[in-house]
Amino acid sequence: MSSTETVVRSSDETHEHAHGSARWELWFAIASGVTYAGGMISEYALGLPLVGWPLAFFLATYFFGGFFTIRTAISSTLRGKFEVDFLMLVAAIGAALIGRWAEGAVLLFLFSLGHALEEYALSRASKSIEALAELAPRSALVRRGANEPVEVPVEEVVVGDIVVIRPNSRVPSDGFVIAGVSAVDQSAVTGESIPVEKEPVADAERAMRMVDTLPSANRVFAGTVNGSGVLEIKVTATSADSTLSKVVELVRNADQAASPTQQFIDRFQRWYVPGVIVGVVVTLLVAMLAFSQPFPDAFYLAMTVLVAASPCALAIATPAAVLAGVARAARAGVLVKGGGPLETLGRVKAMAFDKTGTLTWGAPRVTSLVHADDTTEGDLIATLVAVESLSDHPLATAIVRDLAPRLADGAQLSADDLNAVIGRGVIATINGQRVEVGNLRMYEEQQLRLPAALEDAYQTARDSGQTLMIVRRGDTFLGIVGVMDASRAESAQVLRALRGANVGKLVMISGDNQRVADAVGREVGVDTAIGELLPEDKVTEIISLAEAHRPIAMVGDGVNDAPAMARADIGIAMGAAGSTVALETCDIALMSDDLGRVPFAVRLSRATSRIIRQNLIASLAIVAFLILATFLGLNIGAVVLIHEGSTLIVVVNALRLLGFEKGKEHAGIDHEDKPAA
Repeated sequence: MSSTETVVRSSDETHEHAHGSARWELWFAIASGVTYAGGMISEYALGLPLVGWPLAFFLATYFFGGFFTIRTAISSTLRGKFEVDFLMLVAAIGAALIGRWAEGAVLLFLFSLGHALEEYALSRASKSIEALAELAPRSALVRRGANEPVEVPVEEVVVGDIVVIRPNSRVPSDGFVIAGVSAVDQSAVTGESIPVEKEPVADAERAMRMVDTLPSANRVFAGTVNGSGVLEIKVTATSADSTLSKVVELVRNADQAASPTQQFIDRFQRWYVPGVIVGVVVTLLVAMLAFSQPFPDAFYLAMTVLVAASPCALAIATPAAVLAGVARAARAGVLVKGGGPLETLGRVKAMAFDKTGTLTWGAPRVTSLVHADDTTEGDLIATLVAVESLSDHPLATAIVRDLAPRLADGAQLSADDLNAVIGRGVIATINGQRVEVGNLRMYEEQQLRLPAALEDAYQTARDSGQTLMIVRRGDTFLGIVGVMDASRAESAQVLRALRGANVGKLVMISGDNQRVADAVGREVGVDTAIGELLPEDKVTEIISLAEAHRPIAMVGDGVNDAPAMARADIGIAMGAAGSTVALETCDIALMSDDLGRVPFAVRLSRATSRIIRQNLIASLAIVAFLILATFLGLNIGAVVLIHEGSTLIVVVNALRLLGFEKGKEHAGIDHEDKPAA
């Protein structure tokens, strides 16, 4: 069995065990209700003495109603925690000691029923997460060599295998398309509502070397659904390392990052529960000594106060909201690693954005081509395409993609001996002649100067923010090619939406030169654009931004921006699907390459915090009301009924997050298609 299947199936087994336990708990609660009714009927309707059938029924209620409560209380007490279950048991045992068997029985019945219903309600949010695990198919149709495809268990699929995906079937592994055209529904993994058109790569060997930079039109992910066409994909990750398995694992472990509010509630409960016990003892003594109540009446009052002060709703208020919020985010293609990031995001005062691939498409395009006076555009293009086709650099990919179609038939050249000059460009050979394609620094270091016409064109293009490469063949300058990474159409709208959400400072940080950074910054509308930054410089800028505005978030691609994202309070990774580094280094991952999800995540965070506040206020108010009501004569049965009812209300209020802005994740943000890569 593969690691993915181990993760998925073992998690499924845990999930099934939890749901099985919840089902038993519900049946036990129902049984306690039946036996409690039997006890009440036999004692009060039939007039039978307590020591007989009524007591037998009440003892059965104690067993069925207290079975799971005792297990939980013992577990928490052994860990040094006195929680709600412990308080309920003390109250039920106390009621029995003074002969109030009916009151103790109804307490355990209502408490067990309320707890079982809470588990049932919370399972709605859990199922939204657990449904991800069911997306992985158990087998794959693998073609090896010239043989016909053979169906094998998905755990036997290895990197490099060719998998055939039939129409309307699920993709078993991450990979890229090498044959066939189809539309793939990626909504379960990336949250994209419209199927994404897939097409084969031009060169499978080259694609295998640059998997992380392949466009979405070529890549597929495990668990997505193929459309009407037949696809053949080359596997790039085993099922253990697929995007789906990472998402399932991370979402299931999301509760490990407790929210600030939950951390406070946990600290509060460590003092509150012992305080309640002290208050109960004081109530007992005051009732007996100051008001001269008989011990049974004073003890009953103390037990009722104990139940009234139990913080059931308070304990579940934050976890229920966090679980629902994380589940809602996951359905929208936003992976949030727990309550900490979910709650903190809504308080962010400033955001820093990487430029390339975040505010821009990360897919440079040829934007200008200027040839020298003593050469032709055809010669310049042929030279460029011949040299750059040997390189895997993104700029080389853009040049070949955009200029190769402009070559005349028979004009193609062949280059060899490619060598990269780090930070400068590349050198190759065409027909025995040395060819250089690089930036201005490459030629300045050789003390070479551009012809006047090319120098003027270079200055003009540079001022517009283009990245420029100069082409020289032998002793002759052939011309200049300019490329530029276009900003996303929605970038400016997203930034305006964030300003509307009271994110006061928006900064762009980039490794590109300052002219490029300024040009993009003006176009998208950031407050500050900072260019020419190395990864360590980005960290310095994040630290500086955090000193003035906190908390802050950093939005990047999760790879070269990982150090900066780690130093921010919240790291948000763009287009994390298929990138293990992005999934593991960020606090929040946008599974699709969709910047418009950032404002949605901020709004969801604020809605979650708002519901947590509502739940906490309601929980504390009801506890205060019940404590007061017990002194005015409210009996223990009514207290438990209101108590458990308030807990269910808190859970239901939290579950409203599952429907938060359903179908409105983009909130009016327009998108354009990504440039072909």
